Amino acid sequence: MNQTIFSFPTSQNALSLIGRALVAMLFLPAGVAKLLGFAGVTGYIASKGVPLPQAAAAIAILVEVGVISLLLVGWQTRWAALTVAIFTTVITFIFHPYWAVPAEAMTVQKLYFYKNFAIVGGLLLLCAFGPGGWSVDARRGNK
Repeated sequence: MNQTIFSFPTSQNALSLIGRALVAMLFLPAGVAKLLGFAGVTGYIASKGVPLPQAAAAIAILVEVGVISLLLVGWQTRWAALTVAIFTTVITFIFHPYWAVPAEAMTVQKLYFYKNFAIVGGLLLLCAFGPGGWSVDARRGNK
């Protein structure tokens, strides 16, 4: 049987941890920035026509700080990843509708739109395969 470095548990666990950390590196600072600039964030959310912008901002902070922290440490990872994937899908359609922006903004918004769906793909992989052995879930025996 042909084995590569990626088939060894230590490598898989390390790569899983690094992957979780990289995902957290995207969301966690954004959530903290939203918390520190709450008024500005609610104004921006309101400008996009989202109802209850303060509640929407609070949900964003909860997901980007709270749920992402769970994902980072690998606790309830599958549910955390699914939650963030759903959140990211919803906000992508609201904040990056490249089809509805002026032509000069379309390229950037399209890039953000598809980047977010690539992130959703990674989150769905975490949901499907779990956090790896270096996680709270693994220590607790959660599959």
